[in-house]
Amino acid sequence: MKVLFVGDIVGNTGRSALKQVLPALRSKYNPHIIIVNGENAAAGRGITGAIAREFFEWGVHGITMGNHTWDNKDIFEWIDDEPRLVRPANFPPGAPGQGSALIKANGKSLGIINLQGRTFLPPIDCPFRAADELIADLKEKTPCILVDFHAEATSEKIAMGWYLDGRASIVVGTHTHVQTNDDTILPNGTAYLTDCGMVGSKEGVLGMERTAVEHRFLTQLPVRFVVDEGKWHFHALIADLDEQTGRANSITKIRLTEDEWLLM
Repeated sequence: MKVLFVGDIVGNTGRSALKQVLPALRSKYNPHIIIVNGENAAAGRGITGAIAREFFEWGVHGITMGNHTWDNKDIFEWIDDEPRLVRPANFPPGAPGQGSALIKANGKSLGIINLQGRTFLPPIDCPFRAADELIADLKEKTPCILVDFHAEATSEKIAMGWYLDGRASIVVGTHTHVQTNDDTILPNGTAYLTDCGMVGSKEGVLGMERTAVEHRFLTQLPVRFVVDEGKWHFHALIADLDEQTGRANSITKIRLTEDEWLLM
């Protein structure tokens, strides 16, 4: 089974890049299941029902989220009715939505889990214990499981990779928006990448207009951040999984820019 995972999509710039690039990625890699992180898809903060539907129309099969899950009030109206979108499973009990899902497409089944780190982020429930519970449940349905760990600290992400080695097929980090160079297959068969990177403007700061960010650092005053409209870059990964065992056979980083992205 081939799984395409696309890093944090930031605002209109990121959505435009996804729409342009996705057909070519599907043609080149022929992924069976496509998952994207959409927590920054609406103006850099959260996602709307209209944007989620747009992603599904383009061929996306599942959407993961993160710490900006609740930034658009719109989400409370539809999250409980959309089984293809998952928010961090370790939000406290009572939060709407779900933290895991079984995605079925092209005759394949993939369990997806979304977790949020606690280092330098709000002190929510333990992501490691949440992973234990959800993986045990999904293993009864499929051996192939992807975990999107939306976390700030590299150490916390690496620890999660080792903790889930052999239990998850893919552990990929999101949130920091910079693709790391440590893609690997861990000893027990888990494909791991500390951060997948982002899809959005490469001319801003993590996808946001850089002048406002610079002003914030210089003055420490509140500043309204807006999505940068500059040329985009696109980060993702493609992993090949053994459907019988759930072990990863390979993991390949994808890095494209607006000026140089045509896939042969």
